[in-house]
Amino acid sequence: MLANPLELLLQAKQGSDVARGELLESYRAYLELLARVELGRRLQTKVDAADLVQETFLEAHRNFALFRGQSEPEFAAWLREILSGRICNLVRHYLGTQGRDLRRERAWNVNLDESSRAIDRGFLALQSTPSQHVAAREQGVLLAQALSRLPPDYREVVVLRHFEELTFPEVARRMDRTVDSVQKLWVRALASLKQTLPEVV
Repeated sequence: MLANPLELLLQAKQGSDVARGELLESYRAYLELLARVELGRRLQTKVDAADLVQETFLEAHRNFALFRGQSEPEFAAWLREILSGRICNLVRHYLGTQGRDLRRERAWNVNLDESSRAIDRGFLALQSTPSQHVAAREQGVLLAQALSRLPPDYREVVVLRHFEELTFPEVARRMDRTVDSVQKLWVRALASLKQTLPEVV
């Protein structure tokens, strides 16, 4: 299990490259989920969310001295801001937007923040009992880590249905399954996710 994120953050701010690497890695599943939700709406066939997150990590590592916050929520927000900038660059590249558009970039920041809150709400909906660890951690980070532990089909049905907000027929088309099989898969996936959540808190 990874060290406490706040401890890693403090060690990273004191100059530990190992702590910085571990800290960033603890956000991989979370940022990939955010990127997937955002890219799925616009650029799903052109960009790999994992590559986008890797670029985000490289930029965060390179510019870590610019981070002035002291808490995990501040750090998560900083990473979302970097990810948002990367997404804006991709939109300009693939959709032909010329130059920087600050209004559009603010809109992307808002979209990522909304996606992050949706992930947090998903965590709360699945959590049966509150935990002090949950209060101390970004809830979306914990949910993304739990999702990453699921089998691929389970993870896919939850992401498509819950985060991309597709209907069951749309999910069935995306997964090349029948609606009935997707509904059954979704029920099993949620049950499995609820069992997985206590392992990450």
